[in-house]
This record gives sequence, structure tokens and C-alpha cells, in this order.
Amino acid sequence: MPTETFYALAADPFNLQAVDQIFVIKGRQDWKPLLLLVDSVDQVEQITEDISHRFYEIAERFWPGPLTLILPAAKTLPRKVTGGTGTVGVRIPDLPLTRLLIQAIDLPLIGTSANLSGHPPCSTADQVLHQLGGKIELVLDQGSTNGTAPSTILDLTCEPARLVREGAIPAEQLSLYLS
Repeated sequence: MPTETFYALAADPFNLQAVDQIFVIKGRQDWKPLLLLVDSVDQVEQITEDISHRFYEIAERFWPGPLTLILPAAKTLPRKVTGGTGTVGVRIPDLPLTRLLIQAIDLPLIGTSANLSGHPPCSTADQVLHQLGGKIELVLDQGSTNGTAPSTILDLTCEPARLVREGAIPAEQLSLYLS
């Protein structure tokens, strides 16, 4: 499915067979955590625990948008999704179609990039089919995404917050939270 950055592989994070399939499709090591796309802060609160006050301020400022926030995972979240880290990366995508899909099924979705591990992310459905064709059941084609960089990843499980990956949101915009 499309997001505002690139196309993502989507699956129910509570369906362990679907989670396993994500790793197989991507050729990804199964100890690596998977990011979840959500439609609201309420949904974040259902899959996390012990959220810091900084989360709400940052979410208000940058969501929906290409900022992934790492938070303590709820005990109900499968270990395969968290990679055994006890944390989970979440974000609200800034693409109405993606949020509508998440709202319609009333469930967070795995939202890892729709590409083979180690290969460039896909900004069109054709690119997804070129890399993953025959391994996936469906591509929700909404044309080309606007992405030039992946989501920025900010770890809020430590103090101060730690920039894990600079992406679509430059580090300077997050500097207030990094000190």
C-alpha cells in the first residue's frame, strides 16, 4: 500500500503467519523489528505502554507525517513484531488513503517498506511488482508516492531522545527533543 514516503508491505501485526510472511517476502532477518502504521494517538496507546509526556508533544507537532517514534511496546504485541526489543516503532502516515484503510479495519498495520531487504524502497506499484511480484497477493496502486527519503526514526525510550535515522524530517527540526 502507498504511504507519503514509499510503498509499504501491510499485514495484521497480531496474525503471526502474516508477520512471518513479511520476513519471507522481504528476505529480512526475523529478529529485526517491524514498524506499525496507526490512524490515531488512541491506537498508539493500545499497542504501547509507559508513554512519556514528550510523545504527545512530538506527535501533535509532526503527525500525520514521516516521523516514526519508538516507544515501549505493550505486552500484547507479538515478539515477532518487536524483534524482542520490547519496543515498537509507530507513525501516523500523511496519506488519507492509508489512514482510511487503517480506520476501516480498526487495527494497526505493519508498514515496513515494500522492497527486498537491502534494495531501494519503491515509490510506484510497478517498482513493487518488479521487486516482489509473485510474492505478494495485492498492490494498492495510487500512482507515484512523494517520497524522496524514508521516515525519520526517533527513539523516545531513552532520555534524551535518540535519532536512529534521519529521513524525510531533518534532524534540525527535532533538535529540541534531542538534548
